[in-house]
Amino acid sequence: MKPEILCDGNVQLYCADCRDVLPTLGRVDAIVTDPPYGVAFAHGGNDRSGIGKGKYATKFAGVRIAGDEGPFDPSPLLRICDNVVLWGANHYADKLPASPNWLVWDKRAASGHSNSFADCEMAWASWKRPARVFRHHWDGMMRASERGIPRVHPTQKPVALMKWRIEHLPAPNGTILDPFMGSGTTGVAAVQLGRKFIGIEIERRYFDIAVRRISAAYSELQHDGEIAKAA
Repeated sequence: MKPEILCDGNVQLYCADCRDVLPTLGRVDAIVTDPPYGVAFAHGGNDRSGIGKGKYATKFAGVRIAGDEGPFDPSPLLRICDNVVLWGANHYADKLPASPNWLVWDKRAASGHSNSFADCEMAWASWKRPARVFRHHWDGMMRASERGIPRVHPTQKPVALMKWRIEHLPAPNGTILDPFMGSGTTGVAAVQLGRKFIGIEIERRYFDIAVRRISAAYSELQHDGEIAKAA
């Protein structure tokens, strides 16, 4: 199982089941990921949000979210890394060690707008620090960043959010691993911050999207660097 190597060797991307890849990696410096945590499973495919469509199936643009048909077990990730950030962890907090370091993304950002979805999303972090809030309006078409750029994944998050999280990791210079890469947002953020990145995505469609997004981020970074040198 060979990864696709991008960005002058600083990015390794696997189109595979992370359960097959993780044992080959050994310990890593940091994990930042938004895993499938059984939303469709928990709602029996009939939640009002429309995320679940059909029993135990999550749909977006006709593609199932692999792994969302059952409850999520975070223990394999905790065994290979000390610095772990897990989004959506409030849905499986009973399977995690107690931690005071909860991270909250306020995606309404005091806009006053609300709908049937949650006003915020939460992440669990493995190290002991005070809870933090990131206020960044990113709600449907109303966004503080990436305006006019279509979403390509049902649980896609803003690059700005992932950059904020990576910048505050205890391991400031290590490699970032995202075993549930999706459309590659964490990889884009890592590349923009000059970090090495390993991404794993089981769905070929999303893997191809991640490759394009991460490659484009690196090309843009290189282009900006050349302009800066010429100035």
